[in-house]
Amino acid sequence: MRVDVLGLQAFVSIAERGSFRAAASHLNLSQTALSHRIRKLEESLATQLLLRTTRQVTLTPAGAALLPKARRLFEELGVALREVRSPAKEREERVVVGCLPTIATRCLPQAVAAFARARPGVQVKIYDNSAAEIAERVQAGDAEFGITIVAANRVDLELKAVAKEPFVLVCHRDLLMARSRSLTWAQIQDVPLVRVSAETGNRVLIDDALGSRREALSWRYEVQRVTTAISMVREGLGAAIVPQLGFDAADGRDIVAIPLRMPSVTRTLGIVTRKGVPLTPAARQFLKHVTSALKASFPAAGRRTGE
Repeated sequence: MRVDVLGLQAFVSIAERGSFRAAASHLNLSQTALSHRIRKLEESLATQLLLRTTRQVTLTPAGAALLPKARRLFEELGVALREVRSPAKEREERVVVGCLPTIATRCLPQAVAAFARARPGVQVKIYDNSAAEIAERVQAGDAEFGITIVAANRVDLELKAVAKEPFVLVCHRDLLMARSRSLTWAQIQDVPLVRVSAETGNRVLIDDALGSRREALSWRYEVQRVTTAISMVREGLGAAIVPQLGFDAADGRDIVAIPLRMPSVTRTLGIVTRKGVPLTPAARQFLKHVTSALKASFPAAGRRTGE
């Protein structure tokens, strides 16, 4: 079935203005031409859309059902036409990236601020999503690049490592172990722990590093986000193993982060892009600021934080 765009345009205009005369004036048509468009549309649909009296125009049930769908169609068409009309200009004036929430909170604002000073006219859109969601957005072209965990590479994506980030134990500063310069995993076996969901890349990295030793730990609670885990630690419910940036982004007045060893567990952070698809000039410049912010965001190895 062919879509009667002109008929739909006439229908929406009449429905929004409540009269044939106002709609005809808006579309720069005669009332006769407008009536012809509506009649043709109704005949093609085999149903009446409008009830016309000498005083007003009202929608039939079929017309009321069609109106929101027709509006949405024209909105989407308008967006598509704007994108086709000036794709180069659109890309140049906007940078879209994906970013892990801990990075987005802690060090991405520095990169955005530096980029804004250099390119004040360019918009920046950030998807602060999980590693899996970032890969999907980059792969689909919704984001030019992603700032994420460097793990197994996809055949259509390219990953470049930038920095290594340690996982740390976050606990309330009132606990005895909060005075430790570092802790082994064996030393925290009896500590109630807040665990981050298996859906995150962080959980997978910790489980892989510990192997069977993870079963000896006291995983008491499970949450979806690092920020939630830290909030539970603040309430004295236990401790949590989180990326260093997750602790750095939190209010550290009543919590401390302690390095873990035997083994030390880290995650590699880097940039993901689509293979064979070059970044726009604005995105390349923003990427330089992101890379600098990432490299500058980590304290010296083994330093106890929150003191």
